[in-house]
Amino acid sequence: MDRLTSMAVFVRAVDLGSFAAAADVLEMSAPMVGKHVRFLEERLGVRLLHRTTRRQSLTDSGQKRCRTVLAEAEAADAIATDQSSEPRGRLRVTMPALLGRHCVAPLLLKLAQKYTALELDLAFGDPVADLMEGGYDLAIRTGDLTAPSGVIARRIARQRMVVCGSRAYLKAHGRPRALDELGQHQAIVYRRLGRARPWLFPRDGQPPREVWPAGRLRLDDLEAIADAAARGMGLAWLPSWLVRDRLDNGALIRVLGDEGEFPYDCHALWLPTPRLPPKVRVAVDALAAALPRLVA
Repeated sequence: MDRLTSMAVFVRAVDLGSFAAAADVLEMSAPMVGKHVRFLEERLGVRLLHRTTRRQSLTDSGQKRCRTVLAEAEAADAIATDQSSEPRGRLRVTMPALLGRHCVAPLLLKLAQKYTALELDLAFGDPVADLMEGGYDLAIRTGDLTAPSGVIARRIARQRMVVCGSRAYLKAHGRPRALDELGQHQAIVYRRLGRARPWLFPRDGQPPREVWPAGRLRLDDLEAIADAAARGMGLAWLPSWLVRDRLDNGALIRVLGDEGEFPYDCHALWLPTPRLPPKVRVAVDALAAALPRLVA
């Protein structure tokens, strides 16, 4: 067996907490994961894992030996490989469902068409996924960035959030002219992970103003919110790229002007490595170059 491969399998098993979880991410059987670990222990002559029926954890020897050797091996591979070489291998990316389907995935698919040695493994879901636990190379996240320590983040785009409603709703209930008037209106509320989210509005040199809209509709899908707003069910606070066609054809009307426009950042996150793999670098650069135009 290859020693470095066994070390990579071993560290992933520890990071994820079980042979089964590592096997799922690495697409091999759990017995094969165990075989790699036993091979390492026999080769190094030390016990690398504290094993229980529920979880594995590193011994001191395992922590020092394997993580150090893996970091050195990755650095050596990166140096040996020309940084301008074609990206290859599997790129695992997690992203918000709607932004991913409409904006991020098309750009990554275009990248895969250009680089035939690049494989894509894309996960769409609004719950925030853990990079290490999920075995992801890259995560795309929007809004306030609360990245855990040890994660590298780069802003790749800025989308605009706008307040809008249908002509029928505005005719029946009036058009708000200021933020203070939003409390007099029905809103279609975005609920994520069981919690309603406030609408945010910019204030010069200060934290954004939070408005907690009231409404009888609470949905966890932004496209469904846009559909409900177009039906005249209330006002909605949505990304401008999502409602661009509806604004252009008059199905929705933007209200509050510049006062109601809030910039919402999109970030790419990845785990630090001695040298960024070409597949991650190329993907991040491609998103940073093209995504701003799509979400403007």
